[in-house]
Amino acid sequence: MAPVYAREAMDTRSDIREFLTSRRARLKAADVGLPDYGPRRVPGLRREEVAVLAGVSVPYYTRLERGDMAGASESVLDALARALRLDDAERAHLLDLARAVQPLAPPPRRRPAKHGIRPTVQQILDAITGLPAIVINDRQDFLAANALARALFRDMFDGQERPNSARFVFLDHRARDLYPDWDAVARDVAGALRSAAGRRPDDRALTELVGELSTRSEEFRQYWARHDVRFHVSGVKRLHHPQVGDMELRYEGLEVASDTDLTMYAYTADPGSRSAEALALLGSLAATSAPETTSPAP
Repeated sequence: MAPVYAREAMDTRSDIREFLTSRRARLKAADVGLPDYGPRRVPGLRREEVAVLAGVSVPYYTRLERGDMAGASESVLDALARALRLDDAERAHLLDLARAVQPLAPPPRRRPAKHGIRPTVQQILDAITGLPAIVINDRQDFLAANALARALFRDMFDGQERPNSARFVFLDHRARDLYPDWDAVARDVAGALRSAAGRRPDDRALTELVGELSTRSEEFRQYWARHDVRFHVSGVKRLHHPQVGDMELRYEGLEVASDTDLTMYAYTADPGSRSAEALALLGSLAATSAPETTSPAP
């Protein structure tokens, strides 16, 4: 069953059709300065209205919405993004989908993705002793972590050297205890995977992960079907740790420039806050616990 879900989830033309349809459905005529002549048979803008706003013909927009983006220039896609009021993440996702069916420009040349990380990156993580720090890839695999991050996400690391955040959030009941705002976390994780799928439609491991989650989690299927996308670069995350209680941590993502699709995240707490005290206590507990490997081997 998983391969069937995977094929459905990663069909680029279907993704284009469903993404554009869902973005069109969420807009009202008043949102874009058009007259509204009463109730509509289906919610959202009509294709004709989107075509006018984007400055293209109705047949041409209809073709685009059906997933046929052959020959669509970046300027046309930009106009379409403005017409549909796409945010930065959604615009990037639209361009990624278009490139998947018709390359617009060669992608930047970077180091191919690997299963591990370079020793230098691990040394940097280990040198960060006061903050939890991790390195993940587009599939939400935890490729490396320092000691404090392993203590912070101890349930996720339980019995696994290289856990996956998406599997933990959607398939492990402990995730709902760790994340009081589970719905928001689940939405962000699904949105990050949807963005990654647009960038890397041929990533077999990502396809299999989406298929597995679609098969085993009704919640994931619902979030995936929304076609929402997210830039997961910074924000605030609330956690309930079984040892030190509630924490509110800010996170910041830094791209590992020399490696494809790897991001280093560091978590901080406001100085003097209850969260800072809890994080310091967690660090003390981690330092006095039995010695263990601080990170997955490269």
